[in-house]
Amino acid sequence: MLKAIPEDLINFVVVTLLSLLIGLEQRRHHFDDKPESLYGTDRTYTFIGMLGFILYVISPKNLSAFLSGGFALIIVLGIFYWKRIEEQNKYGITSIVIVLITYSLAPLIYVKPAWLTILAVTIVLVLTELKPQFKSLTGRFDNDEFVILAKFMVIAGIILPLLPNKDISTVLPISPYKVWLAVVVISGISYLSYLLHKFILPGKGMLITGILGGMYSSTATTVVLARKSKDPDSAIFKISGSIILATGMMFIRIFVLALIFNYRLASGLLFPFFALCLLTVVVSIIIWKREKPGKTNDVSTAKHKNPLEFKTAILFAVLFLIFALLTKYVMQNFGTKGLNILSLVVGVTDIDPFLLSLFTGKYQILTHTMANATLIAVTSNNVIKLIYALFLGSKKLRKPLIFGFSVIIAVSILIITFY
Repeated sequence: MLKAIPEDLINFVVVTLLSLLIGLEQRRHHFDDKPESLYGTDRTYTFIGMLGFILYVISPKNLSAFLSGGFALIIVLGIFYWKRIEEQNKYGITSIVIVLITYSLAPLIYVKPAWLTILAVTIVLVLTELKPQFKSLTGRFDNDEFVILAKFMVIAGIILPLLPNKDISTVLPISPYKVWLAVVVISGISYLSYLLHKFILPGKGMLITGILGGMYSSTATTVVLARKSKDPDSAIFKISGSIILATGMMFIRIFVLALIFNYRLASGLLFPFFALCLLTVVVSIIIWKREKPGKTNDVSTAKHKNPLEFKTAILFAVLFLIFALLTKYVMQNFGTKGLNILSLVVGVTDIDPFLLSLFTGKYQILTHTMANATLIAVTSNNVIKLIYALFLGSKKLRKPLIFGFSVIIAVSILIITFY
């Protein structure tokens, strides 16, 4: 039935309705403003959309009528803008730009799919209404916030595409592209966690610190929260539960890395990591609920640290290559037992470079062997986190953390032994 309706009629109705929608939104957005400060609202925007449509369909090939109308509209808008500055000292041009977008809807709907026109109007409506939120958001920006973003763009958008995707050598069977891709993925996860914690869920308490901090670095989160436990009014059980929860998020982070770089390995890790993650959540809830009702100290004091430093990225890449060489040497000379011992030793350091070198390398290692080495590394890392927390935290932190980590480590050992 729609095929029987002329295309021009359908497009005219769509442009008119979308123009009216923009106009209605402008009226609502400027409801409390003086009428003389506005270029127009619902009817004005509707007529501008219709004008753009009429002038476009008159000469769609050379666009002379449409361009002439656009030029006349710009002159009128320019005069209005100049007078508003002169009389009201207002310099914003958002409404004027929206007028020009409304005028341009007709050619857009003819030369591009309808969804693009609807998307453009949707973005106009949403961005206009989010002005107060944008003001609030920018108030939380540090001076170097866009420098951090620029660093990530350089790391992911400039350096990565320029690197060759050929193995460095037969001794080191991994390409510079894959090495830096690992850096990009780790940096991306860290940066996303940083943005969520700082801008989307700021000051939401230690529970959020445990979740997002664990996605960034469960070891760093453990250290921060353990030190917080020395505050006289600290909520010990909430801190302990958050530390355990950060460890649960570590299992998710490592599983995501395996899923990105080695799907077969991720399949092998699915059951043990799911079981361990679920266990940490249950244990953290048990510990969390032991907190007395009077304890209200549930505000995160973790500082928002810059997650993107070139020195850190370079160090990660160097460690990645070192562990790749070391893993190949150990496998060639000591086999599976040597890899398991290496995994145990590596757990006391940053395990991400080692695990990523394991996930991406060409070592001719069985999937089960890699899964076992991964479990050993994370279990060893959990032991060192417990030691950090006991050494840096309050004495009151010892019982709940020893209980929590002992359960997780014991179950991990059982999985390593029998899975």
